[in-house]
Amino acid sequence: MVTLLDVSLPPVETMRERVVDAAVGLTSELGWSHVTMAKLADAVGVSRQTVYNEIGTKAGLAEAMILRELDRFMGVVSVSFDAHPDDLVGAIHGASQTVLELAHGNPLLHAVVSATHGADTELLPLLTTHADSLLVVAKGVIAERIAPYDLDLGPARLDAAIDMVVRVVLSHVMQPSGSPEDTARDIAWISERVLR
Repeated sequence: MVTLLDVSLPPVETMRERVVDAAVGLTSELGWSHVTMAKLADAVGVSRQTVYNEIGTKAGLAEAMILRELDRFMGVVSVSFDAHPDDLVGAIHGASQTVLELAHGNPLLHAVVSATHGADTELLPLLTTHADSLLVVAKGVIAERIAPYDLDLGPARLDAAIDMVVRVVLSHVMQPSGSPEDTARDIAWISERVLR
């Protein structure tokens, strides 16, 4: 006999999540400069006022999209570190590879990158305005995940090593020069030598 407690329901998506999902879709399809609150409301099937109530301004929408994507990327980093509790280089390799693989198929990231190389420069502030906060968050997550490993580096050297790894990965996210596997292997090799 099946009871209601035995049936697992999919998680309910909040209105804010629906709006951000639709914004990512519209940005990927039309470009950021063509995303309006009216188009967003139509895509979600709600009023413009509902969109404004959930998101606020277009700048707030941009920030919500960036923060959600950053959260997804940091999630895969954490999974990799959890999978390699005794192997820091392995954790860095796994995290780099999964981040690069996630970036490869990420429609919002592709929209941002293609906009920076084309005419839709209105999307450029998504990268530049929030670049410092993105680096701070990414470096903070890595520093927290590295703390349990036994490293013979002072705080300044450790911060420099974390900064190097984060910036190299982000550089390859924005402008890949090889496969995620090959790039992650190179990043792990560099990390191993720096962390000795």
